[in-house]
Amino acid sequence: MTLETARAWLAANAPDLPIIETTDRTATVAEAAAALGVEPGRIAKSLAIRVKDRLLLVVARGDARLDNIKCKAAFGDRPRMLGPEDTFAATGHPVGGVCPFGLATDLPVYMDESLKGYSTVYPAGGSLNTSVEVTPERLAELVSRGWVDVCRLPD
Repeated sequence: MTLETARAWLAANAPDLPIIETTDRTATVAEAAAALGVEPGRIAKSLAIRVKDRLLLVVARGDARLDNIKCKAAFGDRPRMLGPEDTFAATGHPVGGVCPFGLATDLPVYMDESLKGYSTVYPAGGSLNTSVEVTPERLAELVSRGWVDVCRLPD
């Protein structure tokens, strides 16, 4: 169901963006980078988080990590990652296939500044072996409420 939901959303909102289906798993950043032949930073991971009583999605560079201080500055409190069941309920996608397309609920989606360093990035496509290639700017136009700086990059 989730791949179909993402596919239907993309067909209606961005028909020029095909879903890339691989025979290899793309459920983790490392798996997705290997399957797609790109560096881990180009994987656009979608993080389902809770900040106080709000649920939201942050799309960030694959090798970036949420920074509590930056999140508190941007969202007013420390983030808490949702568990697998809550993530699925909120997004309609399983952990490892969470993407900002075809969400089950009207979650606010924010793009992390860490993605701006790439010409194209690869968010998941709603399942454990799918992705989409898109520019960060286009992804933001399609799904985001804006850009935030809530992650730290690897040393």
